Amino acid sequence: MPIMLKMIDIFGSIRSLFKVQRVSEDTLIFRLHYRATVALLLASCLTLACKSLSGSPIHCEAAGSVDKIVLETFCWLHTTYSMVHAFNMSLGQAVPYPGVFNSKAVVHGHGPQPLVKQHKYYQWVIFALLFQAILFYTPRWLWKGWEGGKIHALMMDLDIGICSEVEKKQKKKLLLDYLWENLKYHNWWAYRYYLCEVLALINVIGQMFLMNRFFDGAFLTFGIDVLRFLESDQEDRVDPMIFVFPRMTKCTFYKYGVGGEVEKHDAVCILPLNVVNEKIYVFLWFWFLLLGALSFMTVVYRIVIIFSPRMRVYLLRLRFRLVRREAVETIVRRSKMGDWFLLYMLGENLDTVIYRDVMHDLANKLASRHHHSVPGIKGELQEA
Repeated sequence: MPIMLKMIDIFGSIRSLFKVQRVSEDTLIFRLHYRATVALLLASCLTLACKSLSGSPIHCEAAGSVDKIVLETFCWLHTTYSMVHAFNMSLGQAVPYPGVFNSKAVVHGHGPQPLVKQHKYYQWVIFALLFQAILFYTPRWLWKGWEGGKIHALMMDLDIGICSEVEKKQKKKLLLDYLWENLKYHNWWAYRYYLCEVLALINVIGQMFLMNRFFDGAFLTFGIDVLRFLESDQEDRVDPMIFVFPRMTKCTFYKYGVGGEVEKHDAVCILPLNVVNEKIYVFLWFWFLLLGALSFMTVVYRIVIIFSPRMRVYLLRLRFRLVRREAVETIVRRSKMGDWFLLYMLGENLDTVIYRDVMHDLANKLASRHHHSVPGIKGELQEA
Protein backbone atom coordinates (compact mmCIF):
# COMPACT_ATOMS: atom_id res chain seq x y z
CA MET A 1 0.00 0.00 0.00
CA PRO A 2 2.74 2.61 0.79
CA ILE A 3 4.36 1.85 -2.59
CA MET A 4 1.07 2.40 -4.41
CA LEU A 5 0.50 5.68 -2.56
CA LYS A 6 3.99 6.77 -3.53
CA MET A 7 3.24 5.96 -7.16
CA ILE A 8 0.06 8.02 -6.99
CA ASP A 9 2.07 10.96 -5.67
CA ILE A 10 4.54 10.62 -8.53
CA PHE A 11 1.71 10.49 -11.07
CA GLY A 12 0.32 13.65 -9.51
CA SER A 13 3.64 15.43 -9.92
CA ILE A 14 3.53 14.79 -13.67
CA ARG A 15 0.57 17.14 -13.86
CA SER A 16 2.94 20.04 -13.18
CA LEU A 17 4.28 19.59 -16.70
CA PHE A 18 0.87 20.58 -18.05
CA LYS A 19 0.38 23.64 -15.86
CA VAL A 20 -0.27 26.81 -17.82
CA GLN A 21 2.77 29.01 -17.34
CA ARG A 22 2.32 32.75 -16.97
CA VAL A 23 5.49 33.49 -18.91
CA SER A 24 5.98 31.99 -22.37
CA GLU A 25 9.72 31.60 -22.98
CA ASP A 26 9.52 29.27 -26.00
CA THR A 27 7.22 27.98 -28.72
CA LEU A 28 4.46 25.38 -28.82
CA ILE A 29 6.53 22.80 -30.73
CA PHE A 30 9.35 23.14 -28.22
CA ARG A 31 6.89 22.63 -25.36
CA LEU A 32 5.70 19.40 -26.97
CA HIS A 33 9.20 18.04 -26.42
CA TYR A 34 9.71 18.82 -22.75
CA ARG A 35 6.11 18.77 -21.56
CA ALA A 36 3.91 16.40 -23.54
CA THR A 37 6.63 13.91 -24.48
CA VAL A 38 8.33 13.89 -21.08
CA ALA A 39 4.98 13.42 -19.34
CA LEU A 40 4.11 10.60 -21.74
CA LEU A 41 7.43 8.83 -21.14
CA LEU A 42 7.28 9.19 -17.36
CA ALA A 43 3.68 8.00 -17.25
CA SER A 44 4.65 4.95 -19.34
CA CYS A 45 7.61 4.26 -17.08
CA LEU A 46 5.47 4.44 -13.95
CA THR A 47 2.74 2.31 -15.51
CA LEU A 48 5.24 -0.47 -16.20
CA ALA A 49 6.70 -0.09 -12.71
CA CYS A 50 3.25 -0.45 -11.13
CA LYS A 51 2.51 -3.43 -13.36
CA SER A 52 5.76 -5.10 -12.30
CA LEU A 53 5.14 -4.43 -8.61
CA SER A 54 1.54 -5.62 -8.67
CA GLY A 55 2.34 -8.93 -10.41
CA SER A 56 5.11 -11.09 -11.79
CA PRO A 57 6.55 -9.72 -15.07
CA ILE A 58 7.08 -13.26 -16.39
CA HIS A 59 5.34 -16.64 -15.96
CA CYS A 60 7.17 -19.82 -17.01
CA GLU A 61 6.18 -23.46 -17.07
CA ALA A 62 8.39 -26.50 -17.67
CA ALA A 63 8.00 -30.27 -17.37
CA GLY A 64 9.95 -31.92 -14.59
CA SER A 65 10.90 -31.01 -11.07
CA VAL A 66 11.94 -27.40 -11.47
CA ASP A 67 11.08 -24.81 -8.87
CA LYS A 68 8.78 -22.25 -10.51
CA ILE A 69 10.36 -19.21 -8.85
CA VAL A 70 13.87 -20.34 -9.78
CA LEU A 71 12.81 -21.00 -13.36
CA GLU A 72 11.09 -17.63 -13.80
CA THR A 73 13.99 -15.75 -12.20
CA PHE A 74 16.49 -17.50 -14.47
CA CYS A 75 14.47 -16.85 -17.62
CA TRP A 76 13.94 -13.19 -16.71
CA LEU A 77 17.65 -12.62 -16.03
CA HIS A 78 19.06 -14.67 -18.93
CA THR A 79 16.44 -13.64 -21.53
CA THR A 80 14.00 -15.72 -23.52
CA TYR A 81 13.88 -16.53 -27.21
CA SER A 82 11.65 -17.48 -30.15
CA MET A 83 12.28 -19.85 -33.03
CA VAL A 84 12.46 -17.82 -36.23
CA HIS A 85 11.01 -20.50 -38.53
CA ALA A 86 8.05 -21.03 -36.19
CA PHE A 87 6.59 -17.57 -36.84
CA ASN A 88 5.12 -18.67 -40.18
CA MET A 89 3.77 -22.06 -39.10
CA SER A 90 0.04 -22.65 -38.76
CA LEU A 91 -1.19 -21.49 -35.39
CA GLY A 92 -2.98 -24.12 -33.33
CA GLN A 93 -1.80 -27.00 -35.52
CA ALA A 94 1.98 -26.92 -35.97
CA VAL A 95 2.77 -24.48 -33.16
CA PRO A 96 0.85 -23.34 -30.07
CA TYR A 97 1.97 -19.74 -30.59
CA PRO A 98 4.05 -17.91 -33.26
CA GLY A 99 7.72 -18.43 -32.54
CA VAL A 100 7.19 -21.25 -30.01
CA PHE A 101 8.42 -24.62 -31.25
CA ASN A 102 9.67 -27.81 -29.60
CA SER A 103 13.37 -27.55 -30.40
CA LYS A 104 15.27 -30.82 -30.18
CA ALA A 105 18.59 -29.19 -30.87
CA VAL A 106 20.65 -27.82 -28.04
CA VAL A 107 19.52 -24.21 -27.76
CA HIS A 108 20.71 -21.82 -25.13
CA GLY A 109 18.26 -19.00 -24.60
CA HIS A 110 21.06 -16.61 -23.67
CA GLY A 111 23.54 -17.54 -26.41
CA PRO A 112 23.74 -16.45 -30.07
CA GLN A 113 21.96 -18.85 -32.43
CA PRO A 114 21.24 -18.29 -36.15
CA LEU A 115 17.66 -19.65 -35.95
CA VAL A 116 16.80 -18.03 -32.64
CA LYS A 117 15.46 -14.53 -31.99
CA GLN A 118 16.62 -13.35 -28.58
CA HIS A 119 14.37 -11.18 -26.40
CA LYS A 120 16.53 -9.10 -24.09
CA TYR A 121 14.83 -5.72 -24.14
CA TYR A 122 12.12 -6.32 -21.55
CA GLN A 123 14.60 -5.99 -18.68
CA TRP A 124 15.54 -2.47 -19.77
CA VAL A 125 12.26 -0.91 -20.91
CA ILE A 126 11.61 1.03 -17.69
CA PHE A 127 15.17 2.40 -17.60
CA ALA A 128 15.07 3.20 -21.33
CA LEU A 129 11.85 5.20 -20.94
CA LEU A 130 13.32 7.13 -18.01
CA PHE A 131 16.49 7.87 -20.00
CA GLN A 132 14.40 9.02 -22.98
CA ALA A 133 12.50 11.43 -20.71
CA ILE A 134 15.79 12.92 -19.49
CA LEU A 135 17.00 13.41 -23.04
CA PHE A 136 13.79 15.15 -24.06
CA TYR A 137 14.02 17.54 -21.13
CA THR A 138 17.70 18.39 -21.71
CA PRO A 139 17.12 21.13 -24.39
CA ARG A 140 14.59 22.78 -22.08
CA TRP A 141 17.07 22.64 -19.20
CA LEU A 142 19.73 24.28 -21.37
CA TRP A 143 17.43 27.04 -22.58
CA LYS A 144 16.14 27.73 -19.07
CA GLY A 145 19.71 28.39 -17.97
CA TRP A 146 20.64 30.44 -21.04
CA GLU A 147 17.43 32.48 -21.04
CA GLY A 148 18.13 33.55 -17.47
CA GLY A 149 14.66 34.93 -16.78
CA LYS A 150 15.12 37.80 -19.23
CA ILE A 151 11.55 37.76 -20.56
CA HIS A 152 10.03 37.54 -17.09
CA ALA A 153 12.20 40.45 -15.90
CA LEU A 154 11.23 42.63 -18.88
CA MET A 155 7.52 41.92 -18.44
CA MET A 156 7.30 43.80 -15.10
CA ASP A 157 3.65 42.69 -14.72
CA LEU A 158 2.77 44.45 -17.97
CA ASP A 159 0.92 41.35 -19.08
CA ILE A 160 -1.96 42.28 -16.81
CA GLY A 161 -2.49 45.79 -18.12
CA ILE A 162 -4.57 46.81 -15.09
CA CYS A 163 -2.47 49.29 -13.13
CA SER A 164 -2.27 53.03 -12.58
CA GLU A 165 -1.26 55.22 -15.47
CA VAL A 166 1.78 56.48 -13.58
CA GLU A 167 3.04 52.95 -12.87
CA LYS A 168 2.29 51.84 -16.42
CA LYS A 169 4.15 54.82 -17.85
CA GLN A 170 7.21 54.16 -15.67
CA LYS A 171 7.37 50.49 -16.58
CA LYS A 172 6.96 51.18 -20.29
CA LYS A 173 9.78 53.72 -20.08
CA LEU A 174 12.05 51.18 -18.35
CA LEU A 175 11.27 48.58 -21.02
CA LEU A 176 11.80 51.08 -23.83
CA ASP A 177 15.11 52.24 -22.32
CA TYR A 178 16.36 48.64 -22.12
CA LEU A 179 15.40 47.91 -25.73
CA TRP A 180 17.00 51.14 -26.89
CA GLU A 181 20.26 50.71 -25.01
CA ASN A 182 20.67 47.00 -25.83
CA LEU A 183 19.58 47.05 -29.44
CA LYS A 184 21.58 44.66 -31.66
CA TYR A 185 22.97 42.78 -28.64
CA HIS A 186 20.51 39.87 -28.54
CA ASN A 187 21.75 37.73 -31.42
CA TRP A 188 23.72 35.29 -29.28
CA TRP A 189 20.79 35.00 -26.87
CA ALA A 190 18.41 34.09 -29.72
CA TYR A 191 20.84 31.74 -31.44
CA ARG A 192 21.14 29.71 -28.26
CA TYR A 193 17.40 29.13 -28.33
CA TYR A 194 17.61 28.10 -31.98
CA LEU A 195 20.38 25.70 -30.98
CA CYS A 196 18.03 24.12 -28.42
CA GLU A 197 15.43 23.61 -31.16
CA VAL A 198 18.07 21.91 -33.33
CA LEU A 199 19.09 19.72 -30.39
CA ALA A 200 15.43 18.77 -29.89
CA LEU A 201 15.21 17.69 -33.55
CA ILE A 202 18.45 15.69 -33.31
CA ASN A 203 17.15 14.07 -30.14
CA VAL A 204 13.94 12.88 -31.82
CA ILE A 205 15.78 11.46 -34.82
CA GLY A 206 18.40 9.84 -32.60
CA GLN A 207 15.81 8.26 -30.34
CA MET A 208 13.93 6.82 -33.32
CA PHE A 209 17.20 5.34 -34.57
CA LEU A 210 18.04 3.89 -31.15
CA MET A 211 14.52 2.54 -30.75
CA ASN A 212 14.90 0.76 -34.07
CA ARG A 213 18.24 -0.73 -33.00
CA PHE A 214 16.81 -1.59 -29.58
CA PHE A 215 14.24 -3.84 -31.24
CA ASP A 216 16.61 -5.32 -33.84
CA GLY A 217 15.54 -3.10 -36.74
CA ALA A 218 11.85 -4.03 -36.51
CA PHE A 219 10.53 -0.46 -36.45
CA LEU A 220 11.78 0.64 -39.87
CA THR A 221 8.93 -1.17 -41.62
CA PHE A 222 6.71 -1.40 -38.57
CA GLY A 223 4.13 1.16 -39.67
CA ILE A 224 3.81 -0.39 -43.14
CA ASP A 225 3.45 -3.90 -41.68
CA VAL A 226 0.72 -2.75 -39.30
CA LEU A 227 -1.24 -1.05 -42.09
CA ARG A 228 -0.97 -4.14 -44.29
CA PHE A 229 -2.12 -6.31 -41.43
CA LEU A 230 -5.17 -4.11 -40.80
CA GLU A 231 -6.11 -4.01 -44.50
CA SER A 232 -5.72 -7.76 -45.13
CA ASP A 233 -7.58 -10.78 -43.83
CA GLN A 234 -6.15 -10.93 -40.30
CA GLU A 235 -6.70 -14.67 -40.06
CA ASP A 236 -4.20 -15.28 -42.85
CA ARG A 237 -1.44 -13.04 -41.52
CA VAL A 238 0.53 -12.95 -38.31
CA ASP A 239 0.19 -9.78 -36.29
CA PRO A 240 3.48 -7.89 -36.97
CA MET A 241 3.57 -6.73 -33.35
CA ILE A 242 4.12 -10.34 -32.25
CA PHE A 243 7.56 -10.31 -33.91
CA VAL A 244 8.57 -7.31 -31.79
CA PHE A 245 6.57 -7.93 -28.62
CA PRO A 246 5.83 -11.67 -28.31
CA ARG A 247 3.51 -12.65 -25.50
CA MET A 248 4.79 -16.24 -25.35
CA THR A 249 8.43 -17.24 -25.67
CA LYS A 250 10.78 -20.08 -24.79
CA CYS A 251 13.55 -20.55 -22.27
CA THR A 252 16.07 -23.35 -21.83
CA PHE A 253 17.06 -24.17 -18.27
CA TYR A 254 19.81 -26.64 -17.24
CA LYS A 255 20.21 -28.23 -13.82
CA TYR A 256 21.84 -31.26 -12.25
CA GLY A 257 19.64 -34.32 -11.85
CA VAL A 258 19.62 -36.74 -8.93
CA GLY A 259 22.27 -38.89 -10.62
CA GLY A 260 24.62 -35.95 -11.24
CA GLU A 261 23.84 -35.70 -14.95
CA VAL A 262 22.85 -32.40 -16.58
CA GLU A 263 19.14 -32.13 -17.27
CA LYS A 264 17.68 -29.86 -19.92
CA HIS A 265 14.30 -28.24 -19.30
CA ASP A 266 12.53 -26.61 -22.21
CA ALA A 267 10.25 -23.98 -20.67
CA VAL A 268 7.46 -21.87 -22.15
CA CYS A 269 7.18 -18.35 -20.75
CA ILE A 270 4.40 -15.77 -20.90
CA LEU A 271 5.39 -12.10 -20.87
CA PRO A 272 2.33 -10.11 -19.73
CA LEU A 273 4.29 -6.84 -19.72
CA ASN A 274 4.65 -7.06 -23.50
CA VAL A 275 0.97 -6.25 -23.88
CA VAL A 276 1.69 -2.87 -22.25
CA ASN A 277 5.08 -2.45 -23.96
CA GLU A 278 3.45 -2.95 -27.32
CA LYS A 279 0.88 -0.19 -26.80
CA ILE A 280 3.49 2.20 -25.41
CA TYR A 281 6.03 1.82 -28.19
CA VAL A 282 3.51 1.77 -31.02
CA PHE A 283 2.19 5.12 -29.82
CA LEU A 284 5.70 6.49 -29.19
CA TRP A 285 6.86 5.52 -32.68
CA PHE A 286 4.09 7.44 -34.45
CA TRP A 287 4.32 10.30 -31.94
CA PHE A 288 8.05 10.63 -32.64
CA LEU A 289 7.35 10.65 -36.39
CA LEU A 290 4.90 13.54 -35.95
CA LEU A 291 7.17 15.38 -33.53
CA GLY A 292 10.17 14.92 -35.83
CA ALA A 293 8.26 16.33 -38.81
CA LEU A 294 7.09 19.36 -36.81
CA SER A 295 10.59 19.95 -35.42
CA PHE A 296 12.12 19.75 -38.89
CA MET A 297 9.67 22.34 -40.20
CA THR A 298 10.52 24.53 -37.20
CA VAL A 299 14.24 24.40 -38.00
CA VAL A 300 13.52 25.30 -41.65
CA TYR A 301 11.32 28.14 -40.41
CA ARG A 302 14.17 29.45 -38.25
CA ILE A 303 16.58 29.38 -41.18
CA VAL A 304 14.14 31.43 -43.25
CA ILE A 305 13.81 33.95 -40.41
CA ILE A 306 17.58 34.31 -40.04
CA PHE A 307 18.13 35.10 -43.73
CA SER A 308 14.90 36.97 -44.56
CA PRO A 309 14.16 40.27 -42.75
CA ARG A 310 11.02 40.65 -44.84
CA MET A 311 9.71 37.44 -43.35
CA ARG A 312 10.27 38.91 -39.89
CA VAL A 313 8.17 41.93 -40.86
CA TYR A 314 5.44 39.68 -42.18
CA LEU A 315 5.38 37.51 -39.05
CA LEU A 316 5.21 40.49 -36.68
CA ARG A 317 2.40 42.00 -38.73
CA LEU A 318 0.58 38.68 -38.86
CA ARG A 319 0.82 38.07 -35.11
CA PHE A 320 0.41 41.62 -33.74
CA ARG A 321 -2.21 43.45 -35.76
CA LEU A 322 -2.32 46.54 -33.54
CA VAL A 323 1.24 47.56 -34.44
CA ARG A 324 1.47 49.75 -37.53
CA ARG A 325 3.26 48.32 -40.53
CA GLU A 326 5.67 51.27 -40.85
CA ALA A 327 6.66 50.83 -37.19
CA VAL A 328 7.41 47.13 -37.74
CA GLU A 329 9.44 47.86 -40.87
CA THR A 330 11.45 50.55 -39.08
CA ILE A 331 12.27 48.29 -36.14
CA VAL A 332 13.28 45.32 -38.31
CA ARG A 333 15.35 47.60 -40.56
CA ARG A 334 17.28 49.13 -37.65
CA SER A 335 17.72 46.00 -35.55
CA LYS A 336 19.02 42.46 -35.86
CA MET A 337 17.51 39.01 -35.77
CA GLY A 338 18.05 38.59 -32.03
CA ASP A 339 16.14 41.80 -31.32
CA TRP A 340 13.29 40.56 -33.48
CA PHE A 341 13.12 37.32 -31.51
CA LEU A 342 13.07 39.16 -28.18
CA LEU A 343 10.35 41.53 -29.39
CA TYR A 344 8.30 38.61 -30.70
CA MET A 345 8.51 36.76 -27.38
CA LEU A 346 7.65 39.95 -25.48
CA GLY A 347 4.60 40.34 -27.70
CA GLU A 348 3.52 36.84 -26.70
CA ASN A 349 3.54 37.87 -23.03
CA LEU A 350 2.70 41.58 -22.75
CA ASP A 351 -0.71 43.21 -22.86
CA THR A 352 -1.50 43.94 -26.52
CA VAL A 353 -2.13 47.67 -26.03
CA ILE A 354 1.02 48.16 -23.95
CA TYR A 355 3.05 46.18 -26.49
CA ARG A 356 1.69 48.37 -29.29
CA ASP A 357 2.70 51.55 -27.45
CA VAL A 358 6.22 50.24 -26.75
CA MET A 359 6.71 49.21 -30.38
CA HIS A 360 5.51 52.58 -31.68
CA ASP A 361 7.73 54.50 -29.26
CA LEU A 362 10.75 52.36 -30.19
CA ALA A 363 10.07 52.85 -33.91
CA ASN A 364 9.80 56.64 -33.44
CA LYS A 365 13.12 56.77 -31.60
CA LEU A 366 14.83 54.66 -34.24
CA ALA A 367 13.38 56.76 -37.07
CA SER A 368 14.38 59.98 -35.30
CA ARG A 369 17.98 58.82 -34.77
CA HIS A 370 18.29 57.72 -38.37
CA HIS A 371 16.77 60.99 -39.60
CA HIS A 372 19.37 63.03 -37.73
CA SER A 373 22.31 60.80 -38.68
CA VAL A 374 21.50 60.14 -42.36
CA PRO A 375 18.99 62.77 -43.58
CA GLY A 376 17.10 62.11 -46.77
CA ILE A 377 18.18 58.51 -47.17
CA LYS A 378 15.72 55.65 -46.67
CA GLY A 379 17.48 52.60 -45.28
CA GLU A 380 16.91 49.14 -46.52
CA LEU A 381 16.00 46.13 -44.41
CA GLN A 382 19.17 45.05 -42.66
CA GLU A 383 20.38 41.46 -42.79
CA ALA A 384 21.03 40.00 -39.36
